[in-house]
Amino acid sequence: MDMLTSTELTVRLGFFLGLLILFAVLEAAFPRRTRVLPRFGRWFSNLTISGINQLLTRLILPASAMVVAAFAEDRGWGILHSIDAPVFLEIALAVLLLDLAIYGQHVLFHAVPFLWRLHRMHHADTDFDVTTGIRFHPLSILISAVIKLVAVVVIGASPLAVLVFEVLLNATSLFNHSNLALPLGLDRLVRLFVVTPDMHRVHHSSNPEETDRNFGFNFPWWDRLFGTYLPQPSLGHVDMEVGLSEFREPVEQRLDRLLTQPFRS
Repeated sequence: MDMLTSTELTVRLGFFLGLLILFAVLEAAFPRRTRVLPRFGRWFSNLTISGINQLLTRLILPASAMVVAAFAEDRGWGILHSIDAPVFLEIALAVLLLDLAIYGQHVLFHAVPFLWRLHRMHHADTDFDVTTGIRFHPLSILISAVIKLVAVVVIGASPLAVLVFEVLLNATSLFNHSNLALPLGLDRLVRLFVVTPDMHRVHHSSNPEETDRNFGFNFPWWDRLFGTYLPQPSLGHVDMEVGLSEFREPVEQRLDRLLTQPFRS
């Protein structure tokens, strides 16, 4: 179990840091939108919150998703453990079902008032860049982690499938939150398979009718299937307002204000 935890941490951290730097460089070289606020203050808050989340998750939760997957696998728990399928097919099905679970969780965080108060810190960012993809309130992260552990057991995902999913989720979250300008033709092609920055930016609009669209993180298919897909924002990507109307003052991007935001009206 210690080896699984160590492997998961090493692989995920390596991919995370590498992709964070990559998309930060790319969005600086090919920006889609002009920034509202300077990088330093926002990035300090967003990166610090990400560090707090990682620390709290390790301290509070007794086991990682890979460890829980191994525990369930030993006991034959979960849907996929009752199916005799090749390893590659089991991994593909597990990743697909876990992504569906994350989509459902995301919808739930918008629909339930208490959960929205936690989740809205992610949406209160008045800029949209790679660090927005790691900006989640610690309480929101802990609840999400518990939901993920339950999903891993119910689905019966193998430890390898969980690792693949975790790396993919980190990669796509950094990619589709980046302020990266993709050529429109390339965006139309890529969003058939993966959520693109233009597709997910709609979800961060200050217009509530657009905020409750495009919930997908990895794959775009769930939004199309369940009728929550919106191709473009009404004002266009350059002129649209990102964030929430009630948290637009620059002071709201300060670390202490972000951490206390769920407890303020």
